[in-house]
Amino acid sequence: MPHAVIDGPGGETVLRGQPGDSIMQLARAAGLPVLGECNGSLACATCHVVVDPAWTDRLPPVSDAEEEMLDTVFDLTPTSRLSCQLRLSEALDGVRARLP
Repeated sequence: MPHAVIDGPGGETVLRGQPGDSIMQLARAAGLPVLGECNGSLACATCHVVVDPAWTDRLPPVSDAEEEMLDTVFDLTPTSRLSCQLRLSEALDGVRARLP
């Protein structure tokens, strides 16, 4: 079962899920402060995370729609992504990110 590690309030949280589960869904289910107000429809940036730079070359490319939403983020970093667009897979097993 693939997993992600999120650094947030209270330290690290391991999110375990099935391939295809979004990190946003898993973070919300774990009680982390990830709003995801648009439920993953790429209409907001309230699920913003900062991915550990060691993982950036394994992530799927940023779509034009995600890039547009990321442009609205106040604390944007070079490794900022929307967690609704990051789905667990074998390639991303163990991916690490932090909440801004």
